[in-house]
Amino acid sequence: MTATDTIRPSSGTLLEARAARRPRNMGQVIRWLLLFAGGIAMVMPIAYMISTSLKWPHEVYNINLIPDEPTLENYTYVLEDGRFYGWFINSIIIATLTTVSNLFFDSLVGYTLCKFRFPGRTLVFIAILSTLMIPTEMLVIPWYLMSQSFGWLDSYWGIMFPGMMTAFGVFLMKQFFESVPDDFLEAARIDGLNEFQIWWSVAMPLVRPALAALAIFVFLGNWTAFLWPLIVTNSVEMYTLPVGLSGFGDEADVAWELIMTGAAISTIPTLIVFLIFQRFIIRGVVMAGLKG
Repeated sequence: MTATDTIRPSSGTLLEARAARRPRNMGQVIRWLLLFAGGIAMVMPIAYMISTSLKWPHEVYNINLIPDEPTLENYTYVLEDGRFYGWFINSIIIATLTTVSNLFFDSLVGYTLCKFRFPGRTLVFIAILSTLMIPTEMLVIPWYLMSQSFGWLDSYWGIMFPGMMTAFGVFLMKQFFESVPDDFLEAARIDGLNEFQIWWSVAMPLVRPALAALAIFVFLGNWTAFLWPLIVTNSVEMYTLPVGLSGFGDEADVAWELIMTGAAISTIPTLIVFLIFQRFIIRGVVMAGLKG
């Protein structure tokens, strides 16, 4: 018997190894199939939206994803409609200002609740979180009465003020500020920085992944908001994109091809925002893994 024969595994050992590997491979196949099915379910609405935007009105109700006679007439019509640009600009202004406001105020309140010790801190935090349990529909009437009292109806401020600060953002930022070492803050105090400078220069750079995630959530939420902008606006010029696009049609007929075209165009800013901030989220996940 040679040395090679002494170290060569027997056929029984190989069969046992293959049998042990087979369930693991089967589990991976099932996971990949589930992920693929989930990906298809998420992509199909987008594919149908783009497909419908390339169809003529008489083809809208065909279930074919590939139009029989693709056309760009819908895009030409929407882009030549002067109202669309106004709605687009309104949505950009409202979503951007609301996102900036949330990043500033939510992080400031979250930092205060996390790093400062004062009587009633827990009670304040619980009170803020309790607002998450109130349905938006129950707040519409108080918001409207408030807007009417202050003269905010049919204005940017009237659309934006309910979302200028959110309980979810406060909670998210507070949880991320928990990971900021207090030693860093004490060292900054010794160096002579005031509390606002410490928050801005020391703590904020350390929670960029949370800021990026919050920016994406808030921007998307305000970009796609429909109910409140519909209620608080009266003039067509103040409509946001979701409200304006819903007007492409009448009681007898809805121009779904135009609505889908406008929706396809309106996804561009959201993709840009995601592409800008995703690297901060990925970097934060990687750093969290390294710390772990």
